[in-house]
Amino acid sequence: MADLLWDDVKCFFDPDLMGSLPDMRVPDASVQDWQAVLDLVAEKGWKCQYSEGETVLPVPRAEAVLARPADAECPNLRVWPTADVLAIFRFYADDEVDFDVDLRDLQGQDRLDVFCGFLREIGRRLNKPVLMDPEGHYGHPVLGFDIEADRVVLLADP
Repeated sequence: MADLLWDDVKCFFDPDLMGSLPDMRVPDASVQDWQAVLDLVAEKGWKCQYSEGETVLPVPRAEAVLARPADAECPNLRVWPTADVLAIFRFYADDEVDFDVDLRDLQGQDRLDVFCGFLREIGRRLNKPVLMDPEGHYGHPVLGFDIEADRVVLLADP
């Protein structure tokens, strides 16, 4: 059974309405949570690419990435849960797991199901909510993984 039905939520996946890169986040995180995400990516065998600027490097431990100097370029980890769905994790801070998805890649029920499955995997591993805010509207989630419901749910009216 799908967490969400495309016809019910497609407005939240409209790049013109939401911005093409909504803000995905796990609040109240820690370095250990970041490491758990890195471990999950490896365990699931999801294709990934870690880079600092233009330099592609092996995926380091979370504490090494998050201990970089404040003026260093922000590294990112590109993760493909499937060949046509990409999430880009950005290591801005240790207290929030932050990533982007491109709504143009998440059109239709099949891609929505992949997206919800990805959020579920992260939320279950961390035992924390995984929230999606419209681009530029931080703190106003429209949907996310709910720990108690153990699924992705709507957090705002369509």
